[in-house]
Amino acid sequence: MLHKEIPFLRIGLPLIFGIISGLYIKPDIAFLVIAGMLIISGFLFSLFFNKYLTNQVFGYTLTFSLLISGLLLYTKEKNNISTLKPEKTLFACTLSDCPEEKENSYRLVVKLNRKIEGDKSEPVKGSIILYNKKDSSARSLLPGDLLIIRCTPMEIVNRANPFEFDYRFYMENQGIRYYAFTNNKDLIKHLIPSNRKLIHRALIVREKIIRMFKERGIKGERLALVAAITLGQKNMLDPEQKLNFIKAGVMHIMAVSGLHAVILSLFVFNILFFMKRRFNTLRIIITILILWSFAFVTGLTPSVLRATLMFSFLQAGKLSKRPANGINSVLASAVFLIIIRPSVIFDAGFLLSYSAVIYIICFYNDLYTIFSFKNWLTDKIWQSAAITIIAQAGTLPLTIMLFNRFPTYFILANITIVPLSNLLIITGCLVPMFFQVYFLSQFLAMLLNYLTGLTELLTSRAASLPFSTIENIGSTIPECILLTVTIFLFTHFFLKKKTIPVFCPVFFLILFVFTGAARDAYSKTTNEVIVYNTPGSSTIGIRTGKILNLFSDTSMVVPEVKRHSATLGLRIKSTVLKNKYYCIRAAGKQILITSFLNKKIIQNIVPDILVLTGSRPEIENDLNLRQFHGTLIISSGATSGFRIPQQVVLTGMDSIHFVKKSGAFIKRI
Repeated sequence: MLHKEIPFLRIGLPLIFGIISGLYIKPDIAFLVIAGMLIISGFLFSLFFNKYLTNQVFGYTLTFSLLISGLLLYTKEKNNISTLKPEKTLFACTLSDCPEEKENSYRLVVKLNRKIEGDKSEPVKGSIILYNKKDSSARSLLPGDLLIIRCTPMEIVNRANPFEFDYRFYMENQGIRYYAFTNNKDLIKHLIPSNRKLIHRALIVREKIIRMFKERGIKGERLALVAAITLGQKNMLDPEQKLNFIKAGVMHIMAVSGLHAVILSLFVFNILFFMKRRFNTLRIIITILILWSFAFVTGLTPSVLRATLMFSFLQAGKLSKRPANGINSVLASAVFLIIIRPSVIFDAGFLLSYSAVIYIICFYNDLYTIFSFKNWLTDKIWQSAAITIIAQAGTLPLTIMLFNRFPTYFILANITIVPLSNLLIITGCLVPMFFQVYFLSQFLAMLLNYLTGLTELLTSRAASLPFSTIENIGSTIPECILLTVTIFLFTHFFLKKKTIPVFCPVFFLILFVFTGAARDAYSKTTNEVIVYNTPGSSTIGIRTGKILNLFSDTSMVVPEVKRHSATLGLRIKSTVLKNKYYCIRAAGKQILITSFLNKKIIQNIVPDILVLTGSRPEIENDLNLRQFHGTLIISSGATSGFRIPQQVVLTGMDSIHFVKKSGAFIKRI
């Protein structure tokens, strides 16, 4: 009886489906009135069934009301972002995070409070990213500072490449829809508030702790790694460092979450061993307080909040002598976070974290008990391997879909690096704790520096091993969902002593294979032209079935093309654009790729699709394109200032598509 053992499953699922429906449904007043009437009628009608053992009418009505609640929560969150005009505007705002240093600017995330027009002002909602030209004034700003800024908001847009990461959607889920470029003159006024919010204080404390590490001699790449692993501050990391951890399959140690909460809580529990019996309640309370303090200094991120909430629920069950169901505690923390910010369900970190934890709770013990080792060290190694296998199984579909890669040595890397990271996390917590005791904090910092160096060395070695990752693999959202269900059911079938019929996992496996086969069949029987949006270069793809004929002004295959080909399983045939023009015939269409255009080319080739390449394509003056009835595409290689000469006659063509402005061009042929 899942609804009794795990009541938050019954609450969470319709709530999540309601939020997802918000992607497609925009409820108006009529919709809300009808939904409200149905819910009230349903609850009133359910009163007639209270005398029965089960009241299905009440159950259905409750599910429907939770679904509508999810829809309303998500709609309300989206409505909390104001629509701004792309014109110079004065805003009163609050700095949300510490300034992030970039190559030529400081990245500031500010929460908008009011729009100022002369003597009048009106409230505005949402946040905006400012790229402020480098100067000393921006560096000194702190979270919670009040600013008056002048800027021109520009809407965040996607590049619209096939299967690319939806950056606009991701930023909107963070409450950000616009960005702007500013300098020190645009920061009109800076006020220090008398009282900062808790989240702003947390971020300031986090920066102070990073400065403590720096004062005790931890610098450069090692400081970046310490800040990432102990505090979840990944902005300082070098891209190569991140890539090594991804390839080694241990990127999760940089996401301050369940792993950190478990390590810290076990450490505190063991330190307070003398309080085991009589003072066990006090021991649990102290551990929870320390864990929440840790969550505070890491910036109260969703991942660490999830872990801290889950631990608090589990320990609260022990204190009340009513041991809580692990899955129910996890889902309770999820529902709590979803109510606070409904769009959190679309965050990759949230999905990966919950998938791993749910799998560990469901299956770790069953896998661990398959083998029994009397030797302490062997048993610990098997524990680490078992938890790694289960967590990887839970996150495999998401890893493939989100990152297009799979780390092959993840078991070996986790067995060696995770125990080392445990020591690193504990030492990292002790350095600020004993910072005032110089000789002790200096010794701990030296130890932390050594552990960080060793962690980095082992990670880079694991990442550099032959075939360390299987790259360029991908899946669509339906395939990811079906693979997740398939793996879960097969794992349940093999580890839970066949408590479900074998038909269930086999059915979903067949469905998964069928979906992949249908995708392949569609790819094989269709053709399309793709002019990718790759800033600074021209990249044109002509897909004929499973072959992607790529024409680019660079010999490297850009990431946008790799992701597209990986998701659909395409084979790339690459051609570097050296000649002035290329004429390709595909699916009965004439496609002209050229860096210059004149009357002779148009008359000789008569293209259906015309793609202009290069930074400034040469177009003959007084060119008459009245005879051209196709589509003209200006690739992303063209400079922002490029314009078609006014003398060119364009009346004959179907349309003009500027890739840099309108996104990638995709058309079936």
